[in-house]
Amino acid sequence: MADMPSGGWRSRLFSPSAKYSVFALLAAGVVVGLAGLLGFGYALHATSTIEFCSTCHANDAAKEWLQSAHHNNRTGVIAGCSDCHLPREFVPKMVRKVKAAKEVWNHFTGKINTPEKYEAHRLEMAENEWARMRGNGAQECRNCHHPAMIVDKDKPYVPDMHKTALASGQICIDCHKGVAHRAPEQAAAAPAK
Repeated sequence: MADMPSGGWRSRLFSPSAKYSVFALLAAGVVVGLAGLLGFGYALHATSTIEFCSTCHANDAAKEWLQSAHHNNRTGVIAGCSDCHLPREFVPKMVRKVKAAKEVWNHFTGKINTPEKYEAHRLEMAENEWARMRGNGAQECRNCHHPAMIVDKDKPYVPDMHKTALASGQICIDCHKGVAHRAPEQAAAAPAK
């Protein structure tokens, strides 16, 4: 007991005798952690905006989206890039963000940086996105569109048709390719998988 510093644990917690007290180190850790968390949140939000996506897609996908029902519709509701291309759940969102980094890399390394190159890879990019959506049952579509809510006064069978399609394992993009972006030519003629 003679080797223990006088004052016990409280004095060691706040002790100025060491270069930094445990309390000061903990406080600094909390501040750095909060700053990192806020920075991460800001970066996550900033890279999920229409403006960010349009910096690379201004000549192709963004123009198509501006003409689509996800931007121009009778209700005035706008579904932006992240509404369709970014899951809401944290882990799937992070997985998608990592994959999106490859797409940004492809733009800056010249693989898809011109309209011609983009078109050459459009089918490949669309198939990757369709596979992702197939893997989660087109959750991003269903975040906004519920089959029972899809009505058409001229076609009263539409809600039942959607329920039947989903019950049989189909997902939205099996019938609705090219809703926000022009479907690749080869995909428009191909049967749904």
